[in-house]
Amino acid sequence: MSKAEIDSKRATRDAAYAQVRVAQAQLGATRAEIGRLNVVAPAGGLILERNVELGQVVGAGSPALFRIAEGGQMEMRAQMSQQDLALVRTGMPVTVTPVGSMQPLTGSVWQVAPVIDAQTRLGEVRIAIPYSPVIRPGGFAEARISSGTTTAPLLPQSAVLSDDGGSYLYVLNAKNEVERRDIKIGTVEDNGVTIISGLSGNEAVVLSAGPFLNPGQKVNPRRQAAR
Repeated sequence: MSKAEIDSKRATRDAAYAQVRVAQAQLGATRAEIGRLNVVAPAGGLILERNVELGQVVGAGSPALFRIAEGGQMEMRAQMSQQDLALVRTGMPVTVTPVGSMQPLTGSVWQVAPVIDAQTRLGEVRIAIPYSPVIRPGGFAEARISSGTTTAPLLPQSAVLSDDGGSYLYVLNAKNEVERRDIKIGTVEDNGVTIISGLSGNEAVVLSAGPFLNPGQKVNPRRQAAR
């Protein structure tokens, strides 16, 4: 065979190879287009919004077709005062009760806002909630955050006094003499005042008439059992 004939056959072969590669590229593009017909979510979950209709043509610039809560998990955004926000930490357990439901759910704090809103003076706490059919996105719920428990004396408000030196109350010693005891109070509620420091809980406390007594004064007390 002449060299010219060999070159001609090689050119024919290379052209055939090029046609095969073009056909393979066209096949890959067609398969990719077909693959785009299937809408596949990156994770399973609860569909919250659908922004597409059957037969609608979508492209690369189209908005999100669906909005999905991964695993059905929700979050609650609670507004809290600056004072209360200082007591909240990530990971604290939370009991969430949706409005209109008596079924509480157990969640946890996963984020605490680093800033306070300048207008409302409130901060945001974000609470992760597991999936439940009683939860409706956009609705309202009540949250109770458990920051721990403590044991402390609870006294009627009439027993707690205050002056320039701070809060105090009167206790009786073994001789029934009045002694001043400086204290630090915690929560103040309708059922009484929590004493977080200054008392051990074993003292005899003057529940009333404190403003009429003086330290060292001897009294004839009428005992009342602690509740």
